[in-house]
Amino acid sequence: MVAFSSQSCTFVLYFRPASVFSMCMERIRILDKEFELFISSDEIQGAVKRMAEEMYADYQEKTPLFLSLLNGVFMFAADLFKVYRGDCEISFIKYSSYEGTSSTGKVNTLIGLSEDLTGRDIIVLDDIIDSGTTVAHLLDHLSGLSPRSVKVASLLLKPAALLNKVPTDYIGLEIPNDFIVGYGLDYNGLGRNLRDIYKIAE
Repeated sequence: MVAFSSQSCTFVLYFRPASVFSMCMERIRILDKEFELFISSDEIQGAVKRMAEEMYADYQEKTPLFLSLLNGVFMFAADLFKVYRGDCEISFIKYSSYEGTSSTGKVNTLIGLSEDLTGRDIIVLDDIIDSGTTVAHLLDHLSGLSPRSVKVASLLLKPAALLNKVPTDYIGLEIPNDFIVGYGLDYNGLGRNLRDIYKIAE
């Protein structure tokens, strides 16, 4: 076991004897919160590959545009893009609706669309759908841009937190309504670079 800390984070590392590459952090501290390991990198990558195969089965004769919701989606989008077997394109849009550990309920457009979506097959990529506010806002916006089809893919879904009914065509994992960090998800800007996903420790 190795422990180290920085100004804002404390990490406790447990090494598994089989390989140094098996290293994982079982418990971490970010700012004023403690988090425990929730979803391992292997589980995440398994979900990403399964989703890519489901999408390919639906779009192998088409060239979908992955429309990715920053910031949290960047790891998921990159990994999905690498394992998707067909022709595809990717673009990004940025919304903001979070402060601290809860959604503000407001969606502010920070970076808009630049592509012409007329006649395109769109797959919206999100890292996590909880309230559904951001995705509902985006789908409403896309409806006026004449795409041929729009589907939604989210690595994580919190059914208990949904406030807006949004279609979710591809889901990686359904999870409880816990606050999580890692794999692109943050707590006040920190924790996005963690390869595993952690939840607040009870």
